Amino acid sequence: MNAALERPLLAGRFLAFVGIILVAANLRAAVSALSPILGRVSDEIPLSPLAIGVVGALPPICFAVFGIVTPMLVRRARLEPVLVVALVAILAGHLLRSAAGNVSLLLLGSAVAFAGLGVGNVLLPPLVKKYFPDRIALVTTLYVTMMSVSAFIPPLVVVPVADAAGWRVSLGMWAVVSFVAIIPWVSALVRGRRNGDTPHVEEARSDVVRRLWRSPLAWALASVFGLSSMSAYAMFAWLPPMLQDIAGVDEATAGALLSVFALMGFPAGLLIPIVASRMKNVAWLVYLAVALFVGGYAGLLLIPSTFTIVWVALIGLGPLLFPLALVLINLRTRTHDGAIALSGFVQSVGYLIGALGPLTVGIVHDLSGGWTLPIVILAVLALAVTAAGPVLARSGKLEDGA
Repeated sequence: MNAALERPLLAGRFLAFVGIILVAANLRAAVSALSPILGRVSDEIPLSPLAIGVVGALPPICFAVFGIVTPMLVRRARLEPVLVVALVAILAGHLLRSAAGNVSLLLLGSAVAFAGLGVGNVLLPPLVKKYFPDRIALVTTLYVTMMSVSAFIPPLVVVPVADAAGWRVSLGMWAVVSFVAIIPWVSALVRGRRNGDTPHVEEARSDVVRRLWRSPLAWALASVFGLSSMSAYAMFAWLPPMLQDIAGVDEATAGALLSVFALMGFPAGLLIPIVASRMKNVAWLVYLAVALFVGGYAGLLLIPSTFTIVWVALIGLGPLLFPLALVLINLRTRTHDGAIALSGFVQSVGYLIGALGPLTVGIVHDLSGGWTLPIVILAVLALAVTAAGPVLARSGKLEDGA
């Protein structure tokens, strides 16, 4: 054990380290790269609000579906081959979107890319466990940080690239990142190197899952996770055109503000798990998140062109509910089986709830002809989640009937 603890980070596993970081660099770019240039795309491929809403809903849908499917894939193959296929899917999705001549191909490319992201989300933790059992916390922190980078960098650069080379290049260039990420994993497969047994990508026991449908704790966590996802994917899909309309900012500024939104998740991801594990009443974190959401939405409604960056930052801080839900999955369970079952339930239900965000905003915007009603609906949904606070404040465990 001491030898393992003293093992240098990259000793004999440089390819795996580089590969894990490069995979993380791919896991959000496809989500945040499209909305800042929707106007350019719509000039060539007419996009209805419903089509844009569907594109925005695809990430959480794919994350929910492939959270269930990926363990079955890994049972039939090792982690690395499944990961390579996922990266190829991401690459193909970027290229399909950049070559799209109609809405159907744009949606297909997005679905293929997001399916690859969904698989990658599930595979990164067991890959870390396999190659870095002695450095799990460090490598996890590094890849989560890189995921944050992959969310906020694309909105900063897609508009300037679209200005210089067109929107197709702006969308397609992310395929290069996917291609580079494939190289170390293909190299590892060719060399035939394995670092111990492949960790099992665990599935929830069916009998435990059935009990979750009657658990107030499970539904409270799913609603908190769902609100975080709903707001996040609604903003990734709609924030740039929304700000262009109501705040009068230009395309590049709207993209930069989307980057601000994405960046706000970084400090929350680092701090909330530590804070939540030490608090006696985590309901206050739920209320804080709701206040941040409502404050940001109110600012966009009342004075959108004044302190715009503040309102965007407040909405970006609201998804502190995401790391809160993840840490409470462990804090509110006694057993390993309980944690696995609760995690699967919360993320599957939560991502499906999250898929309603982009669709709802798109449909309501189309029907109302403006942004006021969609923003009001998002604020009301945020307020509704305060009901989860008292449930999560209880100290009971899932296995005890919570």
